[in-house]
Amino acid sequence: MEALLSKLEDLHPEIDYETYDTLLEDNILDEDDLEDLIGWIAREYDVQVPEEEVTEENFNSAESIYDLIERLQNEG
Repeated sequence: MEALLSKLEDLHPEIDYETYDTLLEDNILDEDDLEDLIGWIAREYDVQVPEEEVTEENFNSAESIYDLIERLQNEG
């Protein structure tokens, strides 16, 4: 989780990712951020994020992103 928080802070250091839970709803993460983040997840955690998994439910908070990563690792 610390690596994910660090990556998110690189994208938008002004956000408190430990409490913020509307990253996509509020357009904090844009399309370029998502593309960068998904590529980073693939390299860092060795999982591919399917397009259908790129949803508000999965990317609205650091916790939901980390839950997605763990689920994808367990499925792999």
